[in-house]
Amino acid sequence: MITGKDDLLQSLIEVFIMEKATKLFYEEAAGKAKSPHVRKTFDELSQWEERHMDFIQSLYQSVNGDQEIMSFNDFKNRVAAPVAEGGIPIKDLEVKMGKYVVETEKGALTLAMEIEGKAFNLYRKLSLHSEDANAKVLFEEMMDQEVKHINYLKQLKVRLADTHS
Repeated sequence: MITGKDDLLQSLIEVFIMEKATKLFYEEAAGKAKSPHVRKTFDELSQWEERHMDFIQSLYQSVNGDQEIMSFNDFKNRVAAPVAEGGIPIKDLEVKMGKYVVETEKGALTLAMEIEGKAFNLYRKLSLHSEDANAKVLFEEMMDQEVKHINYLKQLKVRLADTHS
């Protein structure tokens, strides 16, 4: 698990794994959604996480001089991803998804906001404690991305409330 004391390459790997786990979770949630709106929300979130993975992969390869394209793709396909953004174990997210029975768009947005909020808090903590200046920049960039997600989810929640008023 990422601690903030990791160097840039190790941080990139750990962040990539969390993004992958979150992407897979959102894909699973979309597949289980009964409502087309909930499915669409989780599909969009999954696509965001995929873009984060691509961004992190490009940073990793840039640091390594693009030497490891094939090995990183192999890593991407094989690596287990048991912990999502925010350091949340996937098993815990699956339990929450079952407990809340995310059938409504409001429930989906609430769960997604919790995940993205915890991710922001983790990246914030890591940025404050990072001993590697480059890793600190990575964590700050990831915080910015999570803020964008949270703001998007808040806007969706407001629109949802307006349509049900």
